[in-house]
Amino acid sequence: MSGRRDARSGGHIVVGNARENNLKNVSLRIPKGKLTVFTGVSGSGKSSVVFGTIAVESQRQLNESFPTFIRNRLPRYERPDAEVVENLSTAIVVDQKPVGGNSRSTVGTMTDINPVLRVLFSRHGKPTAGPSTKFSFNDPQGMCPECEGLGRTTALDLDALIDDAASLNEGAIRFPTFAKGTFQWQLYAESGLFDPDKPVGKFSKADREKLLHGSGFKVDRAGRNGVYKNEYEGVVTRFTRRYLKKGLDSLNEREREAVEQVVTAGPCPVCRGGRLNRDALRSKISGHSIADLARLEVDELIGVLEGLDVPAAKPIVRAALAALKRVSGIGLGYLTLDRETPTLSGGEGQRLKTVRHLGSSLTDLTFIFDEPSVGLHPRDVHRLNELLLALRDKGNTVLVVEHDRDVVEIADHVVDMGPGAGTAGGEVVFEGTVAGLKRAATATGRRMRSVPGLKPGFREATGALPVAKADLHNLKNISVDFPTGVLTTVTGVAGSGKSTLVSKVLPRQHPDAVVVDQSALGLSPRSAPATYLEVMDPIRALFAAASGEDAGLFSFNSTGGCPQCKGRGVIQTDLAYLDPVTTTCETCEGSRYRPEALAHELRGKTIADVLAMTTDDAAEFFADEAAVAGKLALLSEVGLGYLTLGQPLSTLSGGERQRLKLATRLRDTGTVYVLDEPTTGLHMDDVDRLLGLLDRMVDAGNTVIVIEHDMDVVRHSDWIVDLGPEAGRHGGEVVFEGTPEDLLRAKGSHTARCLAEDLDKYS
Repeated sequence: MSGRRDARSGGHIVVGNARENNLKNVSLRIPKGKLTVFTGVSGSGKSSVVFGTIAVESQRQLNESFPTFIRNRLPRYERPDAEVVENLSTAIVVDQKPVGGNSRSTVGTMTDINPVLRVLFSRHGKPTAGPSTKFSFNDPQGMCPECEGLGRTTALDLDALIDDAASLNEGAIRFPTFAKGTFQWQLYAESGLFDPDKPVGKFSKADREKLLHGSGFKVDRAGRNGVYKNEYEGVVTRFTRRYLKKGLDSLNEREREAVEQVVTAGPCPVCRGGRLNRDALRSKISGHSIADLARLEVDELIGVLEGLDVPAAKPIVRAALAALKRVSGIGLGYLTLDRETPTLSGGEGQRLKTVRHLGSSLTDLTFIFDEPSVGLHPRDVHRLNELLLALRDKGNTVLVVEHDRDVVEIADHVVDMGPGAGTAGGEVVFEGTVAGLKRAATATGRRMRSVPGLKPGFREATGALPVAKADLHNLKNISVDFPTGVLTTVTGVAGSGKSTLVSKVLPRQHPDAVVVDQSALGLSPRSAPATYLEVMDPIRALFAAASGEDAGLFSFNSTGGCPQCKGRGVIQTDLAYLDPVTTTCETCEGSRYRPEALAHELRGKTIADVLAMTTDDAAEFFADEAAVAGKLALLSEVGLGYLTLGQPLSTLSGGERQRLKLATRLRDTGTVYVLDEPTTGLHMDDVDRLLGLLDRMVDAGNTVIVIEHDMDVVRHSDWIVDLGPEAGRHGGEVVFEGTPEDLLRAKGSHTARCLAEDLDKYS
């Protein structure tokens, strides 16, 4: 015990005068060998301290310890804006970034359980198929030759793509990039090969073949600056090359959605979804092929492996079981090894990343977690807490950015940032114990000692939105009537089928529903609130009208951009194997514009002055321009009035990005909104603001359906649909439908029990 105690009293991480992003000369002494939780309202500076300062400096200094040759091939980190960052240990960052990968990346490959199973089958499978590579669907020796290891095939649906009753001029090719007027449409309609006014269904057999599969010659295409010679490809040939051969995972969200409308996908007819060749699939242990095991949920697979009676395989089985039990122990026992990683939620991905470190014997590390409770039902938060404490008790320092009350409760030390967000934040408003936090006069302190109860009354439904016979994934042919005109929350443990029901099945049966999910924004480094809200064009037009100049002069991405920094406002100098250095551009002094653009003003403000305004201030400045002010007002509605118009979106927190997305989807009355965990990244105070917004949306005549674990949202809802009772194949059923008050009396519901405990614990 003395060794553990010594490891946990290893001094402090020292941060002095940190100024990253909105930090205002923050100085901290963070105890090593302890669990420290960073709290504060969204945008208060938590991530700037933990990730932007401590994590970056630890990784930067670690990279400096490698030889020049290796250092030149590692990620490069700039020195954070802080006078002192000392007494660091190696940082392991477990964030919420998507685990990435493609269809070839699965839970089994990510957790390194697949390689263990491959060794097991290569040595003990009957009949033998050869070395372990013969059991890999990512190796040519093992993959199914028909689907190349993907387990499914995708085929173009010609009836969906081609409207035989329409002509080329009438849009017979039903795909956005082949629409009338596009470059690809010109290859067919303006090539002279076909009559563009003739219905495609009346083409001769030869012309139809040429339209769909022709190749090997060039056609003329009229361009802006003359006539061009382009290689001809038939519609099917071109579509297959551009969209199917790359794989759907390589497409952006908009392309993928469009492609899915004109293709049919299904299990590979040869391997039947097993991904492997016939020899690998024929090899079995106790009647199971390796593909059979990959299809089992982790908890089921544990039972199968424990029951294997192959004495010589015990060491391999023991290694597989150890890894599987770590996955189960963090609440992911419902996953299967063949589950593709791009389909995992942020919370699932984050916990799987953590699994990699649970079996490690390394100590004296700094583990840094970004809201690890995201995606977790309150029932499972205690598992997360046990994991965090176990990492601490091995002699590590654990830093957690978190809003969940139950996670904050287990902290040895708390750092509360604030008092507000953006420029109103960036300060340490409390530092000490949890008990001290509960006495503090901060937003977090108030919310830790005062928790709302059930709201006094519930809205009455104006109608019903039926979802019938839902059987996608683990849903068991369920039917649900979602009440309209109210706020409905869909609850249930992770993996119970909530997202499948609400984010996938419901929009398919009701296409007019507006879905705001957790998918990425798909932004360029130059994106800012002004560009995302599409107010830059009208703002530039106003400056152009006032000055008589072309609108392009007021775009830092066009002729108005500073030639020195190319409109970025900063200069990044690459010093080969040394740290890159980013400095404010001396030519434009960070404004991003050339002097000619800054010479013109609109009511006393330059374009750079406008981009430096907060959205609240800009809404007032453009009060007479409805096209601008109306959109900026949406940001105030979702609590983002403090953002500046020109702030890079890459600097926003997760909660800020989520609310920005919501702001762009707000419409008039009569709309059905579907929100997937909208409290992600939100402080308890910000949850109140979000609930106020949802109330206004409902009171305006809309229907709002949210997927949530946050008990504050559950208590505030008008109606609850609880799925379960468990996850995976043990879920997919409707456990409860009714008001939150009725939920407290429900039997067999984990949400009911957690709601009752929450009300009792924090009342």
